[in-house]
Amino acid sequence: MTRALAGRIRDEDIALVRDRTSIVDVISEQVTLKPAGGGNLKGLCPFHDEKSPSFNVTPARGFYHCFGCGAGGDAINFVMELDHLTFAEAIERLAGKAGVQLRYEEAGPAPVRQTGQRQRLIAAHVEAAHFYAEQLGTPGARPAREFLAQRGFDRAAAERYSCGFAPDAWDLLTKHLRQKGFTSQELVTAGLAREARSGSLIDRFRRRLLWPIKELSGDVIGFGARKLFDDDDGPKYLNTPETPIYKKSHVLYGIDLAKREIAKQGRAVIVEGYTDVMSCHLAGVPTAVATCGTAFGGDHIGVLRRLLMDTDAFHGEIIFTFDGDAAGQKAALRAFEDDQRFAAQTYIAVSPDNMDPCELRLAKGDVAVRDLVARREPLLAFALRSVVSRYNLDDVEGRVGALREAAPLVARIKDRGLGMQYVGKLADYVGIDVEDVRRAVGEAARRAGSAAGAPQRIVTDPGADSPLRMVEREALKLALQDPVLAGPMFDSVDDVAYAHPVHAVVRAAIAEAGGAATATAGVSWVERVRDCCADLAAKALVAELAVEPMHLAAEPDPRYVTVTLARLQLPSISRRIADLKSKLQRLNPVTNVDEHLRLFGELVSLEQHARALRNQAAGGL
Repeated sequence: MTRALAGRIRDEDIALVRDRTSIVDVISEQVTLKPAGGGNLKGLCPFHDEKSPSFNVTPARGFYHCFGCGAGGDAINFVMELDHLTFAEAIERLAGKAGVQLRYEEAGPAPVRQTGQRQRLIAAHVEAAHFYAEQLGTPGARPAREFLAQRGFDRAAAERYSCGFAPDAWDLLTKHLRQKGFTSQELVTAGLAREARSGSLIDRFRRRLLWPIKELSGDVIGFGARKLFDDDDGPKYLNTPETPIYKKSHVLYGIDLAKREIAKQGRAVIVEGYTDVMSCHLAGVPTAVATCGTAFGGDHIGVLRRLLMDTDAFHGEIIFTFDGDAAGQKAALRAFEDDQRFAAQTYIAVSPDNMDPCELRLAKGDVAVRDLVARREPLLAFALRSVVSRYNLDDVEGRVGALREAAPLVARIKDRGLGMQYVGKLADYVGIDVEDVRRAVGEAARRAGSAAGAPQRIVTDPGADSPLRMVEREALKLALQDPVLAGPMFDSVDDVAYAHPVHAVVRAAIAEAGGAATATAGVSWVERVRDCCADLAAKALVAELAVEPMHLAAEPDPRYVTVTLARLQLPSISRRIADLKSKLQRLNPVTNVDEHLRLFGELVSLEQHARALRNQAAGGL
């Protein structure tokens, strides 16, 4: 399903966006496409490095596929994968370009979201960002320019990060935005203005240096404002309040600029401030991001998961640059406790003299900032040392106390192999026999399990004949229950991939009904497929699959579609590879040179395709 902030985008609107979106226009913004014959286009793949073009676009089907890395999908998938957007975010971006006004279905009995509210609030922020950026060049903004210059940022850097200045006026921005057609209610809802005691509307930010805060898509959703004057009695940093589009627990400053490098390098560097992000990027650490007025938490992990993780596993590093003082140690321990799912790949980098990246760049240059990240230490090791360092390990009481406090920390490590390694590390730290440490950790784990009730995960039998049958059923369920989501990706895999004869009949019926890409979810679509079924068994199966739950805890998303369809295709591709190898074994390469070369070329292509499918099937999209 596709969800925006407060509701689900209507299927018919999604279908309209698809219909009005040219895949060639979308992809041509990023890839130079050249004719490849048969109405197809070809270019260099934007998803992996290559010298010979293997990225193909079929305009007639609205589909792209790379024979090098296996990436493929429609225009919506392309925008999602390239810019790391959710399905809803990609639809909203394409709708804006196509001139489609999206409507949202509310979950509750009464709608609380106005149609188009998100677009209006973002538009107000974009206009405000332009206004503040222009103000940075005025005489009154001299303290803001000096602040930036003193921290090593020139005019080009200020422009790159769209820095701005809120002037010494009560309602200059408010008047400007009202003249642009925004209502008073919109400005208050956006957090750009507030009501004064007199009842009049005034600007939220005044006499401050500002940074626009953007989400993954690049849309401006808020601002961070730094105090410049001693007589300003407000906080040092003032951010946009919670709004329908700005949730501070979800926001990472700099994510719009860092997202591609984070995905490419498999690494995210967490810093503490706006100037730290700027300094890291300019020093050659383009993966830096910062929280905005709140501690790094689970929702931030969710943002990074889209860039660094698949559905189950973590495939990258998160590096915290907390200070090495007591507050920094506390923050590091909290980060460890927040999400054990990526504890093994989490690191901390402590700079010399506890300088933040901005201070370090000013004092020692760009190389020092890069070295700071290179010298990172596993967060687990840092956390253990932080706990142990509070005790005097020269006496028995101190060693026992350190073990008593550190053992539960090791016990919380879910990776058993990693936990065993840290049992040994803890034994070295406190100077106690490793067997005694292992017993202490085991006892801590038992106490934690007893306190939590030690819930057991219950795995239900999906009732499929085999894993292959389950995958086939899951693919058909996606097309029947959520055709808007399955779309061209489902339609691109024909019935040859379905080993079960009844499944193949249902797949053929879906094609005869027009294909998933032409449909919207609902009874009429299911009935259309049933009418196209050639036998009663297939008709009954359609009715069954239309209501059978998916085999995942959350709602399906495009990544789940890709993984499912990759797993669906692998068996048939493997059979074709085996057949080709058998033919090549029987063929004399001397007397049948041309045929041998043709079959060998086909085999190489199929094996490359199979590798790409295995990567997708494992979630490595």
